[in-house]
Amino acid sequence: MAVVVLAGGEGRRMGGGKPLRPFGQTTLVGHALARARRWSPIVAVAVRARDQLPGELDAPVILDDPAIPGPAAGLASAFAFAASVNAPRVLTLPCDAPRLPDDLLERLEAALGEAGAAVASSLGRLHPTCALWRTDCAGRLPAYLATGASLRGFAADCGLTSVDWDAGPEGDPFANANTPEDLAALQPDADPDFDT
Repeated sequence: MAVVVLAGGEGRRMGGGKPLRPFGQTTLVGHALARARRWSPIVAVAVRARDQLPGELDAPVILDDPAIPGPAAGLASAFAFAASVNAPRVLTLPCDAPRLPDDLLERLEAALGEAGAAVASSLGRLHPTCALWRTDCAGRLPAYLATGASLRGFAADCGLTSVDWDAGPEGDPFANANTPEDLAALQPDADPDFDT
């Protein structure tokens, strides 16, 4: 199985440069890579432009197709990376959700069954950037993109199953750092029990 960290967003509400924002002793993208490696040694980062990341990064960097809008571009990159390493499944993770649950992959894999995608959910919301995808769904993506670019819509087109997590004592495990205030609230030092 491959894991691809989606880090191509512009991060406008953050003031730009979201992947490189400090998180604990590293950056959001560095933390996301460390989490990704808990689930697979085959890890890459998808970005819109190479200058979104530092010169040296301990993972392959894959570039999104500029013709594909939004997070769907990251998924297309993830499918291509998974195909290049002959992985039948690919886990996508957003770089800006630093508190993902430790049992993420275990529960998504258990739920996948015959579905095309197992998508994380919390507090009544789907999180389609945080999902386990069968790579044979890649063949459906071009036709879908001709009609829409929603990851949620594409997951439904593939036949999705959702896996729900409750909010723990520290809140929603899928909380995003979309603004500087969000990021400050999610920092490890804001929660002494948080395991980085």
